[in-house]
Amino acid sequence: MTIRKAIDLLVDWGLVVRRHGSGTYVARKDVHHETSNLTGLAEVLRKQGKEVVSQVLAFEVMPAPPAIASLLRIKIDERIYFSRRVRYVDGKPLMLEDSYMPVKLFRNLSLSHLEGSKFDYIEKECGIIISGNYETLTPVLADKQLARSMNVPEQTPLLRITSLSYSDSGEFLNYSVMFRNASEYQVDYHLRRVQAQSPLA
Repeated sequence: MTIRKAIDLLVDWGLVVRRHGSGTYVARKDVHHETSNLTGLAEVLRKQGKEVVSQVLAFEVMPAPPAIASLLRIKIDERIYFSRRVRYVDGKPLMLEDSYMPVKLFRNLSLSHLEGSKFDYIEKECGIIISGNYETLTPVLADKQLARSMNVPEQTPLLRITSLSYSDSGEFLNYSVMFRNASEYQVDYHLRRVQAQSPLA
C-alpha cells in the first residue's frame, strides 16, 4: 500500500483531515476523556456539557458461564445480570457495552439504573466504594453486527475495551466489554507510580 492510499484510508475513517494549502492533520475528537483517576463515562462527559443517553437493548438474569464466573470470582452458574446498552453522546452512538454483574451484590438493579450511570447506582444507592478498575484496550474493525448497532460502516476502526471493577473490600463488581468509536473518542491518561494493594496480586 502506498503512503497516499494509507492517508486516503485514514481520511475515510475520520482519523485525519486534509486542509487545502496547509496539509494533513490528526482529526480533533468530539469526545475527549483526560483522566488520572477512575470516573464514569457519563460523569466525565456531562461535566463537558454533553448530553449522554443510554439505550438498553437487553437486560436479564442468567447463570454465570465459566469464563465470566472466573473473572468475577464467583461460582459457575451463580446468578448474574447481563445487560447490553448503547451510549449516545449528543445524539450520536459512541459505545456499545455488554456488562455482567453479580445478583448477590445488586439485588435491586433495574432498567432505570442502566439508563443512567452504573457508577452512581453502585456508589450512591448501594453504598459500595469502587476502588479500582482493570482495563484492556484493543483496536478492532467493526463487523456487520457492530456496524449496525453503532450506526457506522463496516470496517470502521473501533476501540474494544474490557473492564473489571472492584470494591475497596476486594469484591469484583462488574465486568464489561465495550466497543467505542475510535474516530469520535480520545483518552489521555496521566499515570502515577504508587504502592497499592491489588485484589489480583
